Amino acid sequence: MWELHLPAWELIARSALIYVVLVAALRLFGKREVGQFTLVDLVLILLVANAVQPAMTGPDTSLSGGLLIIVSLVILNRLLALARAHLPWVEHLLQSPPTVLARDGHWIPEAMAREELSIDDCEMAIREHGIADVSHVELAVLEADGMISVVPREGLPHGRQRPRVRIVRRI
Repeated sequence: MWELHLPAWELIARSALIYVVLVAALRLFGKREVGQFTLVDLVLILLVANAVQPAMTGPDTSLSGGLLIIVSLVILNRLLALARAHLPWVEHLLQSPPTVLARDGHWIPEAMAREELSIDDCEMAIREHGIADVSHVELAVLEADGMISVVPREGLPHGRQRPRVRIVRRI
């Protein structure tokens, strides 16, 4: 139960490699996928978790091996958070910049296409901010966390305010 079947360094190295690959994969998904999870996304996460577990542990099924992996991943995550806070290039590598989707009452089709968002997705987001039409939008931004922020045009009436709206993808 407590005896490791692999050297500690190998368990740590396997876990670190899987962590880095998963962070890179999520970064490549883009802002939209990170900011929302649909049923399909949940299934993917469960399958990935099931697939990477043996890759991290190898033949080791010991309790101490599992605890070592957990501690290693928590430390690695903390180190990455510190690096993001203190090294701008790490933040730039891991976080994509916000994308302006609408400005001065007009959609920006190129930006929407680049982020794989439809007009329907964007119109839903502004409606959830209580704005019926894009002509009433000063600025709509897809933030780095996958949320859409909407700033209404000044002087125009608008409904309820929601600070941020999640985009829900259709299957």
